[in-house]
Amino acid sequence: MSPEDRNFLAGLFEAAVQAADPAMALAAHLPPRPPGRTVVIGAGKGAAQLAAAFEALWDGPLDGVVVTRYGYGCATRRIRVLEAAHPVPDAAGLRASEALFDAVRGLGPNDLVVALICGGGSALLPCPPGDLTLDDEAALNRALLASGAPISVMNAVRKQVSGIKGGRLAAACHPAKVVSLVVSDVPGDDPAQVASGPTVPDAVSRAEARAMVAGWRIELPPNVAQWLDGDQGQAPNPGDPVFAGHEVKVIASARLSLEAAARAAQVQGVPAVILSDAIEGEARDVGRVHAAIAREVILRARPFTRPVVLLSGGETTVTLRAKGRGGRNSEFLLATALAAEGLPFAALAADTDGIDGSEDNAGAFATGTTATRLRALGHDPAAFLSGNDAYSAFSALGDLFAPGPTGTNVNDFRAILLR
Repeated sequence: MSPEDRNFLAGLFEAAVQAADPAMALAAHLPPRPPGRTVVIGAGKGAAQLAAAFEALWDGPLDGVVVTRYGYGCATRRIRVLEAAHPVPDAAGLRASEALFDAVRGLGPNDLVVALICGGGSALLPCPPGDLTLDDEAALNRALLASGAPISVMNAVRKQVSGIKGGRLAAACHPAKVVSLVVSDVPGDDPAQVASGPTVPDAVSRAEARAMVAGWRIELPPNVAQWLDGDQGQAPNPGDPVFAGHEVKVIASARLSLEAAARAAQVQGVPAVILSDAIEGEARDVGRVHAAIAREVILRARPFTRPVVLLSGGETTVTLRAKGRGGRNSEFLLATALAAEGLPFAALAADTDGIDGSEDNAGAFATGTTATRLRALGHDPAAFLSGNDAYSAFSALGDLFAPGPTGTNVNDFRAILLR
């Protein structure tokens, strides 16, 4: 890939991330000051940056606590920042959930709770219900992550196996008013899906969650399956009076970030097309579809003509078939590179939080020569893909993209440049 194309694609990623910058996103959505206390709570990979931005914007006293992923914290003055494990919860997350409940205990009707919620909060807020343990909840997360199920299915199950998700944290704030300010990382921008909705209930029932488990053939840990088969501890209904007067606002999303990237491309003279901001499905299958679209543009000048950059977002999934290294964006990109081998394209796929899965990269760069170059080094690109080892493939080529934690999270960013 030429330095020009690499810089162009990285610039689009930066434009997308800047559009979800916490300070910019929060400024237009601050609630009025209450007569009583203001307590800030939050969870997600960008929660610390949201907390710092809120402190800078808020004209009045406040206190509170937020939880973020290890290494994603930042300096704050009045809001305590806790760190915990992601994507599999740990004991620090358990203590963080307890700290959030402690922060909202004993509030009155004149008090305000501001909930800063963004992607990643599901794993950061373990709170096993009943006789379940942290090990049970960690095993559940591993099973969900390996299942290939979409995020909506994962979260529907998580909400029924939790003491904090599915609106339960907001219920604990009663009778205080709760204003949830949400950075969406889910297709469709349903705020109840972000971080499994600790302050935003939804109407998915226990029976519907069980049906999803059966439909996706998710192999739940035995203790979790037993809990889900019962009726104890069901998630609260959105119509419960305890949620009356609460407000929910989506302040940043994949749609807004993709639109910002499109504008940045057009400033540089490259027309941009947004395919969708809500693409789901198996990462390698989505990659093959994107490759087919690129092939149609290159060979037949339809449905778009060159030059053009194809943009898309959403959240793909990976069904683990082996124990390789790599997240959904690098797997998407390796599948794209194989399906579009030999074609003149340059692409970047990356997670807007700066980390793709559990590795240190956000994603990777690819071209029509990616698979060819791997073979020249003695590697089989198809074997890397079948082994869920896209990280190793792009590492061998020096094509990993690692901007580091960005302080926000509006999920996947994909750009395919066709000069």
